[in-house]
Amino acid sequence: MRTTNDVHQQFASFFKSETLQPFAYLVSKKLSEGHICLPLDDAGVLNEELPAHYKGFIEKRERLKTEPLVGTVPGERQPFILYNNCLYLQRYFAYESLVLERISDFGKTEETRLAERMESLHPLTGFIRELFAPKETAASGADSRTDWQMVAALNAVLNNLTIITGGPGTGKTSTVAKILAVLYCMNPALRVALAAPTGKAAARMGESLKSASVKPSTIHRLLGFVPDSTYFEHHRSNPLNYDVVIVDEASMIDVSLFAKLLDAIGPDTRLVLLGDKDQLASVEAGSLFGDLCQAQGQLNLFGRERAAFINSLIGDPSRAIDEGSVVTESEHPLFQHIIELRHSHRFSGEEGIGRFSKAIIARDKQTLNDFIVSSDAQVLVDTAYSRPLFEEFADGYAEFIREQDIRLALQKMNRLRVLCAVREGEHGVYQLNRRIEKYLQQKKLIRANGGFYENRPVIVTGNNYTVGLYNGDTGIVRADEKGTLKVWFEDGVEGIKPVIPGYISQAETVFAMTIHKSQGSEFDRVLIVLPDSESNAILTSELLYTAVTRARSKVFLQGSASVILQASDRFVKRASGIADRFSDY
Repeated sequence: MRTTNDVHQQFASFFKSETLQPFAYLVSKKLSEGHICLPLDDAGVLNEELPAHYKGFIEKRERLKTEPLVGTVPGERQPFILYNNCLYLQRYFAYESLVLERISDFGKTEETRLAERMESLHPLTGFIRELFAPKETAASGADSRTDWQMVAALNAVLNNLTIITGGPGTGKTSTVAKILAVLYCMNPALRVALAAPTGKAAARMGESLKSASVKPSTIHRLLGFVPDSTYFEHHRSNPLNYDVVIVDEASMIDVSLFAKLLDAIGPDTRLVLLGDKDQLASVEAGSLFGDLCQAQGQLNLFGRERAAFINSLIGDPSRAIDEGSVVTESEHPLFQHIIELRHSHRFSGEEGIGRFSKAIIARDKQTLNDFIVSSDAQVLVDTAYSRPLFEEFADGYAEFIREQDIRLALQKMNRLRVLCAVREGEHGVYQLNRRIEKYLQQKKLIRANGGFYENRPVIVTGNNYTVGLYNGDTGIVRADEKGTLKVWFEDGVEGIKPVIPGYISQAETVFAMTIHKSQGSEFDRVLIVLPDSESNAILTSELLYTAVTRARSKVFLQGSASVILQASDRFVKRASGIADRFSDY
């Protein structure tokens, strides 16, 4: 009997059918890589990923239709589902089906409420125009005349589902504040929930919406996580009791959580999803936010009637929806539901972080080369991995170490961060954290003499509902007034809370962190350290874009020219059936 450490092969071996085994292997492998399903179109590509003893079976994929363990109709309970020439594990087909079903339900509810909602907005025209009075900003782009923030906010009032995407500084959070202002004006007793995938992202959402009386939470906490299970307290039979649910950093949500979130939204509740479609997708399977944003092919599309109504509220023709975004009515369930904010109020598209991040997504090698050869005030590329530059950046941590006030020290710690693409190796998180610790110890700023040493910055790597800590929360180790070491975390906009180290079983040092972990965070300055091998498959345009856009004012990027250019040329495409399956609903 053959033994193997290949978990995908072990999974495949549970099935006795020689026809099914290679496909079971590939479905398991693709799922571990973030794909929802296995497309069966290209036999050559499939064969390349198989162990030698499975090769040759892929050509027999037509036989899958007659396999007893493979269903071909939605709703069947076989372990595998073959649909639209894609093979799924049954559970993931069900998640995808649930997302599509709920999006269809949102549209049906909107049809019954649209006239009433339009009528409610008319008396608020003056308030809306004053709320969205334009402000001149030096960094505003010139991509479009349309005030997409205003369009997105009005659309969120009309729709039960609204998706708002945009890069850094495009005003997603300020749009949310204005959505809430309009909805509260319509209903002062409005029940609102704010959520994000991680504790850190939820905290940042709270900081950005200081005027809101609602404290954001993680999605798990909002849904009522049931310990030691995959279930939540809130679902279709026990929906969330809110009028509006707003979720930030939606690109981080995997297909399982996405389906369970949508399942818990009641028929009368509005759902607003915010995110950046160009950022990294979720760590687990699925890239649902990006899939939905791309499902129609073009964003910011409206029918003539909807555009005319929104424009009547905008009033100013120079800020209205223009003819380029008005199309013949579409039957697509996401038509008139997705808005991309296109003006950055933080970065100029002509220089600095704005120009650099756009070049990454556009795979504009000429612009990237310009930055590599000659850096500017916001972006400095260091192809030589300069030790002085690294140490100068590490010197910045002295500011939080010397700060006596713990609340201010936490704020100062979170003004800068070293970001890594990988965990292992010379340029990975573990070695860079040790390198920074050694450097700061030589400067007599810290004494790394134990697990939880004074002034150690830590990141929580697992949810701990008992003490209210969540994956991604960051804190620092400091002695309290009695000399007892505790880990201190920000708690709300102004407060801090201490936690005894013994209660924190999952934590790491966080002078440096992975780019994946940095999602949902922002820093004034970041130092991005890339591995020195351009063949590393983890280096993608989404990864590099996410890292660069964590910075508000300054990016230092250490990596060879070839690594940077190869990363920008490699992009993530996760398989799912979302786009093709909308026609079923």
